[in-house]
Amino acid sequence: MSVNLLWLVCSQSDMGFLHSISSHDGNQFLLASSKSIPPDKVQIHKQNPPHFCSLRTHPWRGSESLRSKVPLVSTMAATSSAGEIAVSSEEKVYNVVLKQAALVNRRLTPPDVAAVPGNLSLLKEAYDRCGEICAEYAKTFYLGTLLMTPERRRAIWAIYVWCRRTDDLVDGPNAPHITPTALDRWEARLEGLFRGSPFDMLDAALVDTVKKFPVDIQPFKDMIEGMRMDLRKSRYKNFDELYLYCYYVAGTVGLMSVPVMGIATESLATTESVYNAALALGIANQLTNILRDVGEDAQRGRIYLPQDELAQAGLSDEDIFCGKVTDKWRNFMKKQIKRARMLFDEAEQGVKELNASSRWPVWASLLLYRQILDEIEANDFNNFTKRAYVSKAKKFIALPVAYVRSLAGPSSTTRSHHPN
Repeated sequence: MSVNLLWLVCSQSDMGFLHSISSHDGNQFLLASSKSIPPDKVQIHKQNPPHFCSLRTHPWRGSESLRSKVPLVSTMAATSSAGEIAVSSEEKVYNVVLKQAALVNRRLTPPDVAAVPGNLSLLKEAYDRCGEICAEYAKTFYLGTLLMTPERRRAIWAIYVWCRRTDDLVDGPNAPHITPTALDRWEARLEGLFRGSPFDMLDAALVDTVKKFPVDIQPFKDMIEGMRMDLRKSRYKNFDELYLYCYYVAGTVGLMSVPVMGIATESLATTESVYNAALALGIANQLTNILRDVGEDAQRGRIYLPQDELAQAGLSDEDIFCGKVTDKWRNFMKKQIKRARMLFDEAEQGVKELNASSRWPVWASLLLYRQILDEIEANDFNNFTKRAYVSKAKKFIALPVAYVRSLAGPSSTTRSHHPN
């Protein structure tokens, strides 16, 4: 497999020409554009499968006129011996991130959204009910949202409830009866919401949220695609496949939420980098769920672990179903936990850039989920018969810690202008 020429056009930077980059499997790549890109602005992602070479530029200050005129065309391409174009899951998701960041930067509100039927008291009732559901199923996160402005708080509740209802389609009591057709109907209903047509009271809250904030439909549609994946897939060949699944079912939540939570006006980070951090947090949370629930998932015949990495560790599906903790399993789990922690570390950088009133619930979620990984280790990596959970005492301690961290302002990194 080789690549002769790769064009990269980035909307937030000048373009440049870079001669002959070698990927980690020895293939030669050419990055071409009209100006010079410093070599340190290009990353070769070695965690991708050997036949993929990912090239991504970090945004830096450049020509404003060029930045406004040039859209991103591609950030990753590779050709097989048959001449087919291959794109990694990370790059597919990256393009979604760019779209969401651009939407917020332009302060776009979805067009032709009609007013929600009914009066303000009914709308208030809808939001209040969303808050009650959030308080019931996500107590710690709910407490954090109470520091947000009322408008942001209600919008986050509405998004949370839609996500929960979507997840319940495949994980709730009616899950055995859910079919692809049912998910198609749910997606059609979603499209109706973005046109301003709610089906019930809870929908009305989301319709109002879509009116007030530059929330895009794509992450919502992608989450439904994750539910479809759960219906048809119970194994993942490699981390590239698992990464896409984690984006669909959890990374999307970050992309939905950032437009509502807002970015601090004093932040110097690019909008894109904040969205990437939100994406990292969602994926880290889902990987943590997967590592916590290995035993429960196995009972349903599901293994959400990279098959190639299991094989490299000398493990098989049968080892998962047997549920025996061995040295091979411990070593495998250590590597999986390390990956999740790296994503949590990446997410931390973005939390600091959020609007001050929005940081506490995100910090609380990050700290508590990361502690689940500690509990897996404390259980000697037995996630077959022991469920790792954070005790109420540790949750109580985490809340003030999260609050203190939320007081820390944005870091001093260069960015282009974005709204809050």
